[in-house]
Amino acid sequence: MNDAVYSRLAETINQHESDILKEWLENQRAEGILSKSLEADVQQQSRELLTSLKNSLRQGRADIMAAEWTDLRDLLVNLSRTRMQQGFNPSQTCTFIFSLKQPLFERLRKEFGQDADSLAHEVWTATLLLDKLGLWTIEAYQKTREAVISRQQQHMLELSTPVVKLWQGILALPLIGTLDSERTQVVMESLLQQIVDTGADIAIIDITGVPLVDTLVAQHLLKTVAAARLMGADCIISGIRPQIAQTIVHLGVELGDVITKATLADAFAVALTRRGLAVQTIKP
Repeated sequence: MNDAVYSRLAETINQHESDILKEWLENQRAEGILSKSLEADVQQQSRELLTSLKNSLRQGRADIMAAEWTDLRDLLVNLSRTRMQQGFNPSQTCTFIFSLKQPLFERLRKEFGQDADSLAHEVWTATLLLDKLGLWTIEAYQKTREAVISRQQQHMLELSTPVVKLWQGILALPLIGTLDSERTQVVMESLLQQIVDTGADIAIIDITGVPLVDTLVAQHLLKTVAAARLMGADCIISGIRPQIAQTIVHLGVELGDVITKATLADAFAVALTRRGLAVQTIKP
């Protein structure tokens, strides 16, 4: 696409900017993507996009990845992020760009209606451009959403691996759900950090809430135990249900000298004994 074509498109927007903006907003309202509560924000976004589009077009380069289009690309990224936070879905976000076609085509028709070849060329140029911008917008939306989901998953991992101080020198790490490689890393980091912070020398890893223990899960547990030992803390694994015990034996998994108990209470009693403590009943 040559520079002159883009310059003519920029000039068309410049001459009819207010009318294009008005019709664009009406189209968005008709599409149901312009609610009254967000109308002021959408008007501002639409106005900024038209201005940025006009300025980028005046540079005359068709590649929207060129440096001249940086401001417009950044604007679309911010717009996608804002719209996702406001509850717009990907289709509505993309429609925001595509709904600009009709008012822009109408202005081109009035300006080049007497020259069929020029009109077809201008409309095709605008179509390709807005399609590219729409695709860029939807990609930006997806990347933003994926980043949010990734952060949420990380937060959930951290929240699902709490390390509890049961007594002086005794920590408990209750595990709930599947234990995979990524979560094992989080578990290990959380446990080791608490060992350093509290100076604990005994850690109870409770797997009562782990639905399935296979060879991979057992290896993850052993890695965590080994890492804790390197930090000077011994581990006790609790929550060994009959089904889990049978599975471990069937798989031939060697837990070595790791102490295992059926319940967290049993493991806590062992931890107290190893620290020279005992629990006794006091009469009321």
